[in-house]
Amino acid sequence: MAVRGVSLVAVGGYGRGELSPRSDLDVLLLHDGSADAAALATLADQIWYPIWDLSLALDHSVRTVTEAREAAAGDLKAHLGLLDARHLAGDAELTARLRSASLADWRASARQRLPELHELCQERARRHGELRFLLEPNLKEARGGLRDVTALRAVAASWLADAPRAGLEQAHSRLLDVRDALHLVTGQATERLALQEQHEVAAHLGLLDADTLLREVYEAARTISYAADATWREVHRVLRVGRPRPGRRGPLRGGGTEHAGTEHAGTEHAGTEHAGTEHAGTGHGATGHGAYAVGRGARSVDGARTPLAEGVVEHEGEAVLARAARPDRDPVLPLRAAAAAAQAGLCLSVHTVRRLADTAPLPTPWPAAAREQLITLLGAGDALVPVWEALEAEGLISRLLPDWERVRCRPQRNPVHRWTVDRHLIETAARASALCRRVGRPDLLLLAALLHDIGKGWPGDHSVAGETIAHDMATRIGLDAPDATVLATLVRHHLLLVDTATRRDLDDPATVRLVARAVGSPSTLELLHALTEADALATGPAAWSAWRASLVAELARRVAAELRGEPPVAHAAPQAPTAEQERLATEAWRTGEPALVLHPRTEPYATVTGRRVANGAGVAASGPVPAVETPVAQQEPVGVELLMAAPDRPGTLATAAGVLALHGLTVRSADLRTVTLPAALADSPPEWGDRLMADGPGPAPASPTKATPTAHRPPPTSTTANPHRPDRHERAGAEGDAEPGAKPESPNVLLLTWRVAAAYGALPHATRLRHDLSRALNGSLDVAARLTEREQAHPPRPGASAPPPRVTVAPGGSQYATVLEVRAQDAPGLLHRIGRALEDAGVVVRSAHISTLGAHAVDAFYVTDPTGTPLPEERAVALARALERALS
Repeated sequence: MAVRGVSLVAVGGYGRGELSPRSDLDVLLLHDGSADAAALATLADQIWYPIWDLSLALDHSVRTVTEAREAAAGDLKAHLGLLDARHLAGDAELTARLRSASLADWRASARQRLPELHELCQERARRHGELRFLLEPNLKEARGGLRDVTALRAVAASWLADAPRAGLEQAHSRLLDVRDALHLVTGQATERLALQEQHEVAAHLGLLDADTLLREVYEAARTISYAADATWREVHRVLRVGRPRPGRRGPLRGGGTEHAGTEHAGTEHAGTEHAGTEHAGTGHGATGHGAYAVGRGARSVDGARTPLAEGVVEHEGEAVLARAARPDRDPVLPLRAAAAAAQAGLCLSVHTVRRLADTAPLPTPWPAAAREQLITLLGAGDALVPVWEALEAEGLISRLLPDWERVRCRPQRNPVHRWTVDRHLIETAARASALCRRVGRPDLLLLAALLHDIGKGWPGDHSVAGETIAHDMATRIGLDAPDATVLATLVRHHLLLVDTATRRDLDDPATVRLVARAVGSPSTLELLHALTEADALATGPAAWSAWRASLVAELARRVAAELRGEPPVAHAAPQAPTAEQERLATEAWRTGEPALVLHPRTEPYATVTGRRVANGAGVAASGPVPAVETPVAQQEPVGVELLMAAPDRPGTLATAAGVLALHGLTVRSADLRTVTLPAALADSPPEWGDRLMADGPGPAPASPTKATPTAHRPPPTSTTANPHRPDRHERAGAEGDAEPGAKPESPNVLLLTWRVAAAYGALPHATRLRHDLSRALNGSLDVAARLTEREQAHPPRPGASAPPPRVTVAPGGSQYATVLEVRAQDAPGLLHRIGRALEDAGVVVRSAHISTLGAHAVDAFYVTDPTGTPLPEERAVALARALERALS
């Protein structure tokens, strides 16, 4: 440089040598204050403008060493950038002075700055989530991303603590490689690995597919997150006790901090164990396990050692090995140490886990002591998670349970799932631990929770594959043959209760018998019920609610009665309409217009019984059902209950569903029935008689029947009022063709009860909703056309392509009807389109059960021919294919 006393310094990512193709350049023009201001400005222009001319992003500043230190003192991020300062050109001694001063300032203020840095990391994690559980992760900002590696380097530079090094450099390099490929694929400086870019990024890196890419990214993020957790625990320990552990720390790999700790280059927490473990617990090795039990949350005084289990002690807030422990001679020690740590609410120290990795392998089958320690570990609740992940970080889990390797860090594309497969299994076990008092065999419940999705690493139905794996693993860990069979059955049918309860007619005896045959015994049913709840709670908020819990509890109660040989529950007589329902029905009959009212509803998420349904109405029950107890006190908002009455005409339900979709309402459940008004009304013709004769019965469907979602509807042969009996629609047609002044046969009104929620914004006003529904029913509003216009005006965002809809016929699903299962991408108006397609096919839908799981709709429709008979097999299959075509 022509100007003396000046140097050009790279800082931040540029200083670390971590630039990606589209990254910006962070540079500092450093001077000693002796240069002429005009000459310095000219020099700066000569450097900055060529970079701008190349359309490169540039973050630049011009400062003296003193000014740079002052800026760093007031800005944590600026100080972090200076820690990575790297000399580019000019006065190298000036750059060295800046680096030394910045590092000295950092170490001097570390006790104040590190808590600030930790809070910054936590705030970033709250905003961006945890990288290894996101389908579209931010590689830089999410927890476990590149920013966390930068924070770990800063901690190492403070000399107060250091990160575990095993695999950290490789994980960091992998994320940098993925970001490089992402920049090249998109041509943009983006950090977000979007769904639509993942296949191309995977191909650029030579990987098999997008899932393989995500799995490698998740693996790297898991390594970084584990290192960060261990490092921050050590930082807080040092800040609490005032001294670092013995041992010397060195830098993480990267550019500018080469000298940050090189002269103290060190170990991977070499002192962590020695500080209190090799001399902790001497003389306690012969004492029984019970002598080492301590209460959860008990903590030793700083420097003291509290026994936890044989060979395991607590020291300074972590579980470590005692001096007498001999991992090479004690194959049960890893499980015993993990169980003791989790039951005490502690984490395993990093060095302890590393020593446990050298333990002798367990024999096959496992001894009873090992199996008991595994059950104890799984029953520790939320404290299980960090302990399990510590074991997984050193490969201990895959060594104990070889089939675990296939599910480790495996992504789940279904947005309902918040976790990867392996973490979901651990979370399920943690949820199951709270339900152990409800079952007679809590050990089998916890094992089933751990293994229920173990088949997801194999092709085909994961429940079928998991059944075989679970049986093999049960044998490996030493369960006897009957218990191994029960465990395999739980894994095979872990979705049976929730799928059946939400997609089948519980009043159909065939439904109950089908579940009873699969389960086999009351004890297995008890376990399956608890496993179902634990699985759903660990999946995500969309997978479990009081409504689902009540349906599952009711199904379990009926299946239990079937297994005990009790007669089937009699179908409940239809409830008489309430005063409000009768008022709405009367208004609809007299005016010929729909009448409706909106009611807000909330329901307890935590406790439900078999006597409740989602809207709080009771269902018939022969005895009490134990409450489903979950420690959640809040109320779950369920949108609103929409009570709607309309003249009994074909097409009403499909039309109403379309109007709700036009108003941005999501249907969570629906019920339809016919209300017969007092006979006196039959002598008083409705006001809409002349209009009916002129306009006809409204938008007539192609078939004489209408799809009607309903809950717990009696079978067609019931003597109670049935909204699907063919003569109802024949009467409607007769009324439409009646001569002026003819008296209607009976004042029947359709009463629809919906449970809806607004997809966006506020709920529509009832008056507007009624107006549009009235127009749709009289034919002046073309619902199908409006839905098509709306879809064209607001096309879905580009993203991962959704799989095509699938419609299947459930064999033996009902003795009264043919059961069609519809699985499709959820979209506005989907229920409307399904209803119209079934009308066009000329079938009667006796009931429908609607479930929305994230972006996926999973619905079941019970259909018959117009005479109320189940469809022949060939027609049922043809109908399924026709419905698929209609929804594609």
